[in-house]
Amino acid sequence: MTELFDESGKPIPATVIEAGPCPVLQVKSVEKDKYSAIQIGFDDKKERLVSKPLLDKFKKLNLSPKRFIKEIRIKPDEKYEVGQEVKVDIFNPGDFVDVSGTSIGKGFQGGVRRWNWRGGKGSHGSMQHRAIGSIGSSTTPGRVLKGHHLPGRLGNRRVTVQNLEVINIDKENNLIVVKGAVPGCENTYLIIRKSDRKKQKSKEVLEQIKKEKAKAQAKVEKAAKVSK
Repeated sequence: MTELFDESGKPIPATVIEAGPCPVLQVKSVEKDKYSAIQIGFDDKKERLVSKPLLDKFKKLNLSPKRFIKEIRIKPDEKYEVGQEVKVDIFNPGDFVDVSGTSIGKGFQGGVRRWNWRGGKGSHGSMQHRAIGSIGSSTTPGRVLKGHHLPGRLGNRRVTVQNLEVINIDKENNLIVVKGAVPGCENTYLIIRKSDRKKQKSKEVLEQIKKEKAKAQAKVEKAAKVSK
């Protein structure tokens, strides 16, 4: 993560992501596979660390083995070819993207940290500061209901952060700068998709509403000063 500044000098938290190039390893079509998708790879890997069947696949494509291989669904009208590289130039500044990844694992945690429990009394001798309180009912149903919030593993799960704005694109170095934070730690693998147009439109509408509210507030303040 880093920090950028807009024209007014306001700091903007941002994340720099290396996005590509990702060669297309396989193309699936509705006619042959009943759905449309492409298989892409990223990050070179040493040949000695790859199984022979997978290594033969990369040699047939004249590509170096890839560490991260993922299948991405596409629309039937989108056209891709095997060997084609998907680069960061598919995004533009001002676009909104959804970023998926594995969140940072925090190990086994209690309910106060995992589920924001209030905890017990903080007075001396309570013995219930951060411990589990009552978790079930009495005679009916006489058991702990499924899905009850309890201590357990925190983090290390798939998370998607939606509607992150693309601030800048570096085509030469295949870098994309998005506003805000993304799931996972440094050097983790992510999947970046363009957000739905409806989401982008709603974002634009919200920004327009904020601007109109700010103008209305400025008019009210100006009228108050004139009346004084």
